[in-house]
Amino acid sequence: MTLLSCSNIGISFGATELLKDITFTVGEGERWGIIGRNGAGKTSIFSVITGDRQPTTGSVARKPGMRHALLDQHRAFENATTVWEAGAAAWREVIALEARIAEQAMQLGELGDKVTDEMLDRFGRDQERFADLGGYVYHARVDAVLQGLGFDAEEAKTRLVSTLSGGERGRVGLAAQLIAPADLLMLDEPTNHLDLETITWLQDWLKECDETVLVVSHDRAFLDAICTHILHIEAKTSEWYKGNYSQFVPQRAERRLTRERELEKQRAYVKKEEEYIRRNIAGVNSFQAKGKRKRLERLPRLAPPPGDPAAMSLEFKVDERGGDQVIAIKDLRVEVPGRVLVDDFTAVLRRNDFVALVGPNGAGKSSVIHTILGDRPAARGEAKVGVSITPAWFRQDLADLPLEKSMYDAIQDLRPLWTRGHIQNHLGAFGFSGDEVQRPIRSLSGGERARMAMAIMTLSGANLLVLDEPTNHLDVENIEVLEDALEEYEGTVLLVSHDRAFLREVATRVWWFDGNQLKDFDGPFHEWEAAVEKRRTGAR
Repeated sequence: MTLLSCSNIGISFGATELLKDITFTVGEGERWGIIGRNGAGKTSIFSVITGDRQPTTGSVARKPGMRHALLDQHRAFENATTVWEAGAAAWREVIALEARIAEQAMQLGELGDKVTDEMLDRFGRDQERFADLGGYVYHARVDAVLQGLGFDAEEAKTRLVSTLSGGERGRVGLAAQLIAPADLLMLDEPTNHLDLETITWLQDWLKECDETVLVVSHDRAFLDAICTHILHIEAKTSEWYKGNYSQFVPQRAERRLTRERELEKQRAYVKKEEEYIRRNIAGVNSFQAKGKRKRLERLPRLAPPPGDPAAMSLEFKVDERGGDQVIAIKDLRVEVPGRVLVDDFTAVLRRNDFVALVGPNGAGKSSVIHTILGDRPAARGEAKVGVSITPAWFRQDLADLPLEKSMYDAIQDLRPLWTRGHIQNHLGAFGFSGDEVQRPIRSLSGGERARMAMAIMTLSGANLLVLDEPTNHLDVENIEVLEDALEEYEGTVLLVSHDRAFLREVATRVWWFDGNQLKDFDGPFHEWEAAVEKRRTGAR
């Protein structure tokens, strides 16, 4: 049964056209991935579906009474006090009804023989409504989702929302979405800031739940795991494909190739007809030539396949080869107040190693990086960076960007001898052109800041790249560009990421957290995944 249908949707802001001819139909139980470049309008499609924005052209048809759940970006949680209340926010009516039923039950017990038929009828109606609204299942649903997203369900009943970190608030917001009774679940980058274990749980939950799902994501492994359809936003319009992300890629290539062939065929036909008309318009075959000219004028001309602006152009050059021993770690102990993050870790990071540092959120991955690079002292042991090693660090929070400067000035500070043309060309390779390069970095979006950080990083000549969640703000096309650049890179990489497709592509070793022990798996990421899965299933 059709749940949602968008027909020829167009969205404009004044004279600026954002989207046109967006058409797709979502059936109950389908899971759609919406993909496209940052700024392509994916989130605007969500706002049209929910009714928060009216399309400039086209129409949206929804199944009568359709309920949707969309992440509250402001994460206000409707003034909930505890984590459990925040997760159960959509069940507020049921919770209030549950409290009323409990009060009625107590009152009926106290009244005894004085209970009236009216009281009993009201009590019965409330119980029936409580059952119809899912009152007997919501407790288990709230507990299961909070547990799956990394919270202790019992502790959540007393833990205050005010004590949550930014990442935890995001997970509570996601929990509230999953817990809400909805026919259509709308997820905008749900895997951002989730660890690998939690992403796996989320995949399983979405595949098993009854809701229809629309998800905007750049996580290709996640899209592969859950999607039955892909909606690709490109060049202001859209096309839909059946299957997951891996099935979408060859389908898109085949469609593009077919269109290019059809276009070339039409161009050859038009050229041939125009040549005939030119040679015969004034001769004995003038009548036929004029007929051909009229037919050509009426011929619908095929357009070239749509294409978005090119992704960034990325290359990491090494100024100095550096030694074979990049970082030597011996008996390392990393602590935060009241907790040991890593104890007794010994390893050597070798030249050309691409090490993935993986573990649950809160395990201490960033603290370990800070300690290894000498930004914070070790509680015990040591980590020595080789004397010929030059590190460059992509920070997850992008905190080292010079926010008060323009993009142009930031590059000029690093390359004072470059001409204006050199600077413009360098920033152009990362998607910044014209007068846009004079924008202050503070005004950039998350994706733009990530590209700016890459633009700065490529000028470092570093032989050690430390990448802390580099894909969080990048779209799929730019993630693939980063993969290609790392494949050509002749240095060493220490990488933190939750993007499994990215890790499978680039990581040659894995350092992984097992409690407060950091362990070294000397093999690529996909082999580590298989080993962990074998260990998990063997423990059942």
